[in-house]
Amino acid sequence: MTNSFLIRFEPTGESFDVPYQQQTTIRDLIEYVCKSAATSNANSDDYCLTIDNNKELENNQTVYEARLNEPNRFVFLEICLKDNFDLKKYAEAKVLLKQWMSTIPETEMITTQTTMKIGKKQKITTDSKFNRWKQSAVTVVGGNGKGQELNQVNHPFGIFIDKKKSIFIADCWNHRIIEWKYDTKEGQTIAGGNGKGTRMDQLNHPTDVIVDQQNHSIIIADHVNRRVIQWVNQKQQILIENIDCARLATDKYGYLYVSDYKKNEVRRWKMGEYNNEGLVVAGGNKQGTQLNQLDRPTFIFVDEDQSVYVSDWNNHRVMKWKKDTKEGRIVAGGNGQGRNQNQLHHPQGVTVDHFGRIYVADFGNDRVMRWCEGKEEGEIVVDENSKGNQLNYPRGLSFDNEGNLYVADCDNNRIQKFEII
Repeated sequence: MTNSFLIRFEPTGESFDVPYQQQTTIRDLIEYVCKSAATSNANSDDYCLTIDNNKELENNQTVYEARLNEPNRFVFLEICLKDNFDLKKYAEAKVLLKQWMSTIPETEMITTQTTMKIGKKQKITTDSKFNRWKQSAVTVVGGNGKGQELNQVNHPFGIFIDKKKSIFIADCWNHRIIEWKYDTKEGQTIAGGNGKGTRMDQLNHPTDVIVDQQNHSIIIADHVNRRVIQWVNQKQQILIENIDCARLATDKYGYLYVSDYKKNEVRRWKMGEYNNEGLVVAGGNKQGTQLNQLDRPTFIFVDEDQSVYVSDWNNHRVMKWKKDTKEGRIVAGGNGQGRNQNQLHHPQGVTVDHFGRIYVADFGNDRVMRWCEGKEEGEIVVDENSKGNQLNYPRGLSFDNEGNLYVADCDNNRIQKFEII
């Protein structure tokens, strides 16, 4: 068993190693983190402890013991609560340590009185650091017209951003995957780029790419070739064939997810074990509008609980399918095609932040929307009229580890970066 575990501030990604003991109280944990954060002037009143169904501990409830559920992971704690607490006695909890910059003096930060009071309610408001972005975007990939030179892209679809802020792009109409390292003027072809075709070293309209950073490989939705293919050091291996693959996703448990736009479903495979049909985790009940159906699913995102979020293209909605359920729930759109704030127009890229808020590339409306699950309306994050940085059919959507927003501005043949404020 490890001697320490990692606790991380969200959304900044700043992390600290906390010594592991057999019994570590929540108060000890919060105090330790606050002390560690004192040099950042982090305000302890802005830390919030929430439990699995988003209820918060009341002031009159006492947490008297906390032990690590998985010592090598930073997000989950097992909480032992008094029997009169209205949830299950042993609750799996998630610590949302929301860091705000403040002018609180260091000397106040390190006292017990200024560490978080268990149960203090802290709502995530529109003033959160993770809520707003500059509306004047920076072009970080392409922007040099449509073409196949290394400083150009031609209809970028899916994007993946690694820890070093390198951007991996499914350069669809160039039939290649491009890696564009941080703050460079051109990319490099790392897969395909040998013309459109069916050979192992060729791609045909790739629509998505993900990076398996442990195995130093990339996995590609080779759309027209109807295959999911892996590239490792210019060597190729077909993982899944005869599949009308649209987009890809992975989870932290080592599963690969693929949306199939003709079968109107999402399937899951254990990575490295592809000699089977996979497991249907969303849709699979023919084309339709019911909650157990999809109509040409595109982008997908999988959260820590293995819930699958699906951009349901022709239904103008985003669906959330919890693990092992038979139908999904509408979490964005679902009110027909349109541009009102309760509507979407053929949604594409989808991602979810650490607070569970859903971000959607609203393809037909040339904007990015944010939705909180359970809300009737979304809010516009990036509009089509964003200070001369208009989007033109946005597709892929992603965040880097600082919370900056990246959009594959497909028909403008570029990737736009909206910097967090």
